[in-house]
Amino acid sequence: MKIYGFGTDLVDTKRITAAFKRSKLFKERIFSTNEMKFCEKKKDKINCYGKRFAAKEAFSKALGTGISKGLNFNEIEIFNNKLGKPYIKVKGKSLLVVYKIIKKKKFNTLVSLSDQKPFAMASVIITI
Repeated sequence: MKIYGFGTDLVDTKRITAAFKRSKLFKERIFSTNEMKFCEKKKDKINCYGKRFAAKEAFSKALGTGISKGLNFNEIEIFNNKLGKPYIKVKGKSLLVVYKIIKKKKFNTLVSLSDQKPFAMASVIITI
C-alpha cells in the first residue's frame, strides 16, 4: 500500500447554513440523495452536512486537483459503516476522473471526521 495523497479541510458550518438559505439547489449539487437522507435524520443536521462537505474537499485535495478537473461533489459520497467509521464512495463521471488521475482502478481511502461547533473538519488519505 502506497500513499497517493493526503488532504484536510476545515469548514465553518455557518457557511453551510448560509448556502442552504441562499440556494435551494446547493444541497442537491453538493450532496447525494443518500447523504441527505442520512443527515436529515440527525439531531444536528448542519454538522453532519459540514463534515461531509469538508471530507469532499479533503478528498479532492488528496487527489491533487481541488474541486476541478471534472469532479462532482454529489458523486463523492461520505458514508459511515455500522460502527460509525467514515468512508468514501466515488461514483459516476467522478470515478472515471479519479481513475485517470491516479492511473489505477484500485484505490482506498482513510477518512477522519470531527466537529467542534461551529467548525467541521475532515482528513483523507488516498492509498493505491
